[in-house]
Amino acid sequence: MIQVKRAYEEPSSEDGVRFLVDRLWPRGITKESLQIEAWLKDASPSNELRKRFHGDPSKWKEFCRLYFAELKKNPDGWAPVLAASKRGSVTLVYGARDTEHNNAVALKEFLLHHK
Repeated sequence: MIQVKRAYEEPSSEDGVRFLVDRLWPRGITKESLQIEAWLKDASPSNELRKRFHGDPSKWKEFCRLYFAELKKNPDGWAPVLAASKRGSVTLVYGARDTEHNNAVALKEFLLHHK
């Protein structure tokens, strides 16, 4: 099972293995409080794509298309998540305010099609 959770939400036992999947570290969050297995910067969108999208829901489909193309070129970036999901629950941790239009939601969709 793959789920998503904001970095500002408390970790829970149901989270399983937690991976931070943002290019930037969430503001005001300590490494200890995040309780992540790893910070997978290479599983996040490039800086160019991140800045281009900048949380604009009207660009969501375009963002996903371009992000998925980036992910296909770099399977090593997301392979740890896929491997962990085969052993149990995984949580993709992100810092964005928008809970519906962010790279963790897109990454989850991508990974569910690559299991």
